[in-house]
Amino acid sequence: MGTVFTLDVRDLDPAAAAVDEMVAWWQWVDDTFSTYRPDSQITRLANGSLLLDECAPEVRHVLDLCQQAATASGGYFTDHPQGRLDPSGMVKGWSVEVASNLLLRAGSEHHCITAGGDVQCVGVPGPGDAWRIGIVDPSDRHRLLAVASPSAQHARLAAATSGTAERGPHIIDPVADTAASELASITVVGSDLTLVDWAATAAFAMGHDSRPWLDGLAGVEGFAVTPDGEYWCTDGFEELAQILTDPLGR
Repeated sequence: MGTVFTLDVRDLDPAAAAVDEMVAWWQWVDDTFSTYRPDSQITRLANGSLLLDECAPEVRHVLDLCQQAATASGGYFTDHPQGRLDPSGMVKGWSVEVASNLLLRAGSEHHCITAGGDVQCVGVPGPGDAWRIGIVDPSDRHRLLAVASPSAQHARLAAATSGTAERGPHIIDPVADTAASELASITVVGSDLTLVDWAATAAFAMGHDSRPWLDGLAGVEGFAVTPDGEYWCTDGFEELAQILTDPLGR
């Protein structure tokens, strides 16, 4: 999927069959959903050489999720950026959450998976400890702006960031049909990566209008950084995270 995946599992042998199964799962996802492989089901569906009914059930499921996200975001999430089928904004987070659930079924209650900046944590890294997810300054990759951590009431924490720091302006605002540029980055946190991943993509496309939208979206909180280095966060964000710096001087 064009990025690095990292697995930190604290209660299974690294040689466990579930780990191999998870890696095989991601390979299947890449083979099936890639927009770069000419033989993938998504490429063939886009060029008309494959019908939706002929696709794997997972493809139909992901496209259904995309339609739900498009409706919930008022069109700011789309699986047809610039008119071509591309569900990438849904696939990565969904595939990581599926992998996490696979580990849970195999008996792992304490693990963390990262995929290109998207993170799904379950349980704890050790007794009396907690997973901590750093939110990086998009203008300085060596500087943390905030750290999110699960609360005592939540055994799961997921975070996804959308922005321009690594790939430049690449996220399209499908409503205006231009590259989104009001924000430098936005991180969305919640319990499940499928939701926070597509919500981060939609929120970045919305720009500043995403703040009231995220406040009204159940199960998520957001932290946004502007191109001039200021930030804003949703009403409940600081219940899940510690903000380490305050560019606004509040």
